[in-house]
Amino acid sequence: MGSNFNSIISKYNYSFPSSLIAQKPATPRDSARLLIYDRKKQKISLDVFKNLYKYLPTNSVLVFNKTKVIPARLILYKPTGGKVEILYLELKGNLIKSLANREVPVGSYLFLNSKISFKVKKREENYYLLEPSFNSKDIFKILEKYGETPIPPYIKNSPLSRQNLKKEYQTIFAEKIGSVAAPTASLHFTKSLLQKIKEQGFRVEFITLHVGLGTFASLRENNFKNNALHKEIFEIDPSTIKNLNCFKSENRPIIAVGTTTLRALESATSGNRLIKTKGSTDLFIKPGYKFKLVDGLITNFHVPKSSLLMLVSALIPRLKLLSIYKYAISKKFRLFSFGDGMLIK
Repeated sequence: MGSNFNSIISKYNYSFPSSLIAQKPATPRDSARLLIYDRKKQKISLDVFKNLYKYLPTNSVLVFNKTKVIPARLILYKPTGGKVEILYLELKGNLIKSLANREVPVGSYLFLNSKISFKVKKREENYYLLEPSFNSKDIFKILEKYGETPIPPYIKNSPLSRQNLKKEYQTIFAEKIGSVAAPTASLHFTKSLLQKIKEQGFRVEFITLHVGLGTFASLRENNFKNNALHKEIFEIDPSTIKNLNCFKSENRPIIAVGTTTLRALESATSGNRLIKTKGSTDLFIKPGYKFKLVDGLITNFHVPKSSLLMLVSALIPRLKLLSIYKYAISKKFRLFSFGDGMLIK
């Protein structure tokens, strides 16, 4: 598929000045800029995020992802004193699956401090399986105390301190710990904006999808061969399923806040009814995909050649989407995780 794969990917490329990559969120968060694209009218409007409620379709239901980002990066030391950065991915039995920024021999030890260490038990492809000197179920406590938030690789010059990053790279309603990246479209929401949205008669619902590191991974040929992305775990309360199915039957527009929410909802739907309370999704949404539940999307501006950009072009034809991006860039919209937002309705 080689050359074919490259030709597909190159169609989702665009250029931008690196000065537009946001290094920190807008302050306050809802002062970020907002681009609104009305698909029926093919019309672009520009405003500020705190006025989002003015542009939502009548009777809309907003669905958010309430996952909480783990401070998943730990700085460990070899017995020789050499530094190794590891990134927690998941628990596998009593072992910790992680990535490391350098080679570490199987059988060796890595130390956090004089009391906490990890034995390198196994290597699988690019991953290491580590055996901790503590009960592996306590890994989240250790990460909360000693871990750093793994921000996206394109945020290179953030003025935020480690402590501030931990706070800013987290939504205001983050609740269920398990993500290694934030559902960034939700970072624009403040308590007062959520309140205003509810006061205007819109409904707000929450689901959970734990965002994996694959969200930053480059697309590969295998993604197209298998028509699948990396796996991510989701969970939806039965009461939320009941509510959303009821809203759908009333023809109320379901607006996913973020691509993570959208993938979870579409993966849990059969026909046009939500049926799954939990599971994992490797759903690869791209042009030609027929949406079963979701009617619109709130999202950020995505990296070129990414699965997220392809997902958005399942809602807006590719050439139109690229022209919208070009327009936003000409208007100096801030890009990517801490950048400005877009409503597609």
